[in-house]
Amino acid sequence: MIQKVYLLSLLFCLTSLNSIAQSYEKTNLGVKTSINSTVVEIQFYSPEIVRVIKYPAGGSFEKKSLSVVKVAENTKFTIDKKDTTVSLKSQSVEAVLNLNDGSINFKTVDGKSLLNEKNSGAVFTNFDDAGSKTYSITQSFVLDKKESIYGLGILQNGKMSQRNQKVHMVQNNTWDFVTFFQSDKGYGLFWDNYSPTDFSDNPEETSFKSEVGDGIDYYFMSGKNADGVIAEMRDLTGQVPMFPKWTFGFWQSKERYKSQNETVEVVKKYRDLGVPLDGIIQDWQYWGDNYHWNGMNFLNPEFSKPQQMIDDIHNLNAHLLISIWSSFGPKTPQFQEMKAKNMLMDFQTWPQSGKETWPPDMNFPSGVQVYDAYNPEARDIYWKYLNKGLFSLGIDGWWMDSTEPDHLDFKPKDFDNKTFLGSFRKVRNAYPLMTVGGVYDHQREVSSDKRVFILTRSAFAGQQRYGANTWSGDVNSTWDMLRKQIPAGLNFSLCGIPYWNTDIGGFFAGAYNKSWNDGSGSRNSSYQELYVRWLQFGAFTPMMRSHGTDIPREIYQFGKKGETIYDAIEKTINLRYALLPYIYSNAWKITNGQSSMMRALMMDFEDDKVKDMNNEYLFGQSILVAPIINAQYTPEAVVKTNEDTGWNKKDASDKTKTVAVDFSQKKSKKVYLPAGTEWYDFWTNKKYKGGQEIDQETRIDEIPLYIKAGSVIPWGPKVQYADEKKWDNLEIRIYEGADGEFTLYEDEGDNYNYEKGKYATITFKWDDLKKTLSISEQKGTFKGMLTQRKFNVVKVSLNQKQPDKASEKLDKVVDYKGSKISIKL
Repeated sequence: MIQKVYLLSLLFCLTSLNSIAQSYEKTNLGVKTSINSTVVEIQFYSPEIVRVIKYPAGGSFEKKSLSVVKVAENTKFTIDKKDTTVSLKSQSVEAVLNLNDGSINFKTVDGKSLLNEKNSGAVFTNFDDAGSKTYSITQSFVLDKKESIYGLGILQNGKMSQRNQKVHMVQNNTWDFVTFFQSDKGYGLFWDNYSPTDFSDNPEETSFKSEVGDGIDYYFMSGKNADGVIAEMRDLTGQVPMFPKWTFGFWQSKERYKSQNETVEVVKKYRDLGVPLDGIIQDWQYWGDNYHWNGMNFLNPEFSKPQQMIDDIHNLNAHLLISIWSSFGPKTPQFQEMKAKNMLMDFQTWPQSGKETWPPDMNFPSGVQVYDAYNPEARDIYWKYLNKGLFSLGIDGWWMDSTEPDHLDFKPKDFDNKTFLGSFRKVRNAYPLMTVGGVYDHQREVSSDKRVFILTRSAFAGQQRYGANTWSGDVNSTWDMLRKQIPAGLNFSLCGIPYWNTDIGGFFAGAYNKSWNDGSGSRNSSYQELYVRWLQFGAFTPMMRSHGTDIPREIYQFGKKGETIYDAIEKTINLRYALLPYIYSNAWKITNGQSSMMRALMMDFEDDKVKDMNNEYLFGQSILVAPIINAQYTPEAVVKTNEDTGWNKKDASDKTKTVAVDFSQKKSKKVYLPAGTEWYDFWTNKKYKGGQEIDQETRIDEIPLYIKAGSVIPWGPKVQYADEKKWDNLEIRIYEGADGEFTLYEDEGDNYNYEKGKYATITFKWDDLKKTLSISEQKGTFKGMLTQRKFNVVKVSLNQKQPDKASEKLDKVVDYKGSKISIKL
């Protein structure tokens, strides 16, 4: 009898527990329940975006995201409970919650599995965060074995797909982390956490594990394809503004121009040589010594007339970016004001010494400290001095260096530094988002006449909304590093952040000099080959910018007109400018259509051979770029440095040797042409069928390029800077073989009037069967808009001259006055 009562009691308890486990609460956005002592919330932010929150029962979870700007939409969804599951379904995605273990499966509305949480994959471990009781958190998922995933930021691992990787995510000089990945199955996942995080993928599970978190917080998004996922990520974290047209020209820089005369003379030299240039960058120490680090003022006597320098550059029809940092020296007013308000963080950052010696002489500590960019008042103070000292002089944009920021001689207690939002540990990876966002927001408040342009060394999710172009940091001048830049830029773009670039020629190049800074490397044939190939790659990135230390990179350092290397550099720069109408119109597709400029081949081709391809990509949706990333004329030198040891200016033992090289020889490389279309060799117009690997003949002055059949490409005039000539006589190139379309975009170039509808578009449609080009009416208006122009329409064929030169015989010359017109070719 006692045993029977016990069994009945046990059965009653189990029944009650099961009843509790299977209960849930419907909310405005989804459902909320408690399973195995864990609260689980599923929230629809849109029909395509689902937010998942988990935290230990008995606690609470309130958070204002630093990355997410979207407010949840009023989304229609249905709830269907079956046994131990609850299914929430919108018009685009289904989330199925297991009421026994709390795991969630994501599916398409027709039941196709997209992503599964691992059973009991949520883990909370008690953690003391500088005196605050919180958790370390983990969430595990199970991916299909053949699934490819992309993203995670700028990774220097040379990989395209990030399967079977372990990545420790703490922002640094050359690795910029974004806790996001997307799958070739058409979904994306954003892990909304800013603390040091480990991403891990192996055949058993895929997980994010963060050091600090009051709860698990992530967003699942269904986009059906890569462009769709990127569109959802931008819907969630912010859209991309238009960059000024002049930012898409060629930029010259180095570490560093040491006087205002030197800076201006570089621009003058380019103008005298007739080589196009749109901007120059003034690197650090225009403020003087390290105790005045980042003073945002011209305290160096070599820059005694800054207004004259800026005016001289502008009078040469060029633009100036200037270096600003995330830290301040102790003798600056910024330091003093922030110090008094506890807005500085105490850990070792660059530069550590007040003396310019290596290694740092710590007998003379610089006292430089990083500011608390999480504090809105600190961001106000930062802008106050930036506006007064630099923006008021007419400087065109900001080179925000060390936005990760530099964190040297790391000690775990450094993460205990208090910020406005808690410990530095808790918000560490979002630092670049906060400091870059502070400059963007403040400049937008004071001016709509000049578009914000920021060149920055680090990024986090959402940074695309702040007018920032991220570069890949102080990378080495090696072929191996050049190879790694392609997948680094593509994976970054697949995070929804489209603007990216790299130091053309690599940053640390001293191994090519006879002694570390004699500049002889520019005449070293090994470096010349590397530089030309890097420049050719850089011409097909969102920003074409030459920069580095040890070896000057100006074109005239490599020889003179008529010499092979000089001519190759000039040819590449001119090619970039000819493509400006194509590039600027693609920038509008980013802003208006959530597109990407650098496109991994998996985005546009259903071809298994390109899923993990890390050495080719599309630039826009028409131009296949296959950079030459292996030495063909010289030995590949192995140069071992990193962003810290690279600053050691002692002569290295592995100096590359200068050898006599005949750069006029023809070489070859293998190129894979994706299936599903035909391709035109850009240089010869020879046509190839896709889905095959070809042996491509190469020259030192040409990068292998292929144009997709059906492409319509506008070809710009020969200019010395982006705005020198109006687009009143464009060549329109038709690559037949398929239907095609291109929309030419124009606006005022450097203000925000486009946000008010002040822009114009002309759409070209090619009907391949009828061999007819239709030119639409010009839609929209803006100040200074062309009302009539000529289009020189060319149907590209094999017997034409190289298309980088003006065609002698044009198929049609069209007088266009803004009305629709159709041309038979």
